[in-house]
Amino acid sequence: MKPQDIIKEKSSLWIFGYGSLVWKPDFEYKRRKIGYIRGYKRRFWHGDDFHRGDKEKPARVVTLIADEEACTWGVAYEVTECQVEASLQYLNMREVVQGGYITEMVEFIPKDGHGSVLSLVYIATPDNPMYLGPASDVEIAAQIAICRGNTGRNIEYLVRLAEFMRHHCPEVADEHLFSIETASPCPLTLDGQLCLLRVTSPLYERT
Repeated sequence: MKPQDIIKEKSSLWIFGYGSLVWKPDFEYKRRKIGYIRGYKRRFWHGDDFHRGDKEKPARVVTLIADEEACTWGVAYEVTECQVEASLQYLNMREVVQGGYITEMVEFIPKDGHGSVLSLVYIATPDNPMYLGPASDVEIAAQIAICRGNTGRNIEYLVRLAEFMRHHCPEVADEHLFSIETASPCPLTLDGQLCLLRVTSPLYERT
């Protein structure tokens, strides 16, 4: 599905983010809602050689893996009028050209229970050359700890995503995400300063 096909006859559009988009959309939107989509699980199985890594040390970022029993929590943004085209042009460069993701339409269910909406989502599939696939939590955490790209450190990506889930979705047990966070040798604080924190730190206890 190409952005220009999505734009046709669309005066508004919902865009679902489950990775860096939950804290860093970088496009104008009308409103945002926290919620989830069914049929997918979030995994650190995609490679990134631009935003959080480079050619020599590709980072680990999240993608969605089909799983009928799973659901993935994140944020959906509603864009309207001229925001639709502007946001899709921006995301096409950020997610498709630089990230290797494709687009799908999914049903987004808001946490507030006010009805589901169709939402655009970006997914990296196994046939993508940057796709890294599964690895142990320890291996993924070790790779994340040493990578850095044009947007920043890979470890910041991990910590910010974990903090989003802990703060906004405290009732959700994202075992994959939190296991990698726990295995990380050197997490970041949210102000970007490197420090050696353990899971008992206040950063990890906040809800």
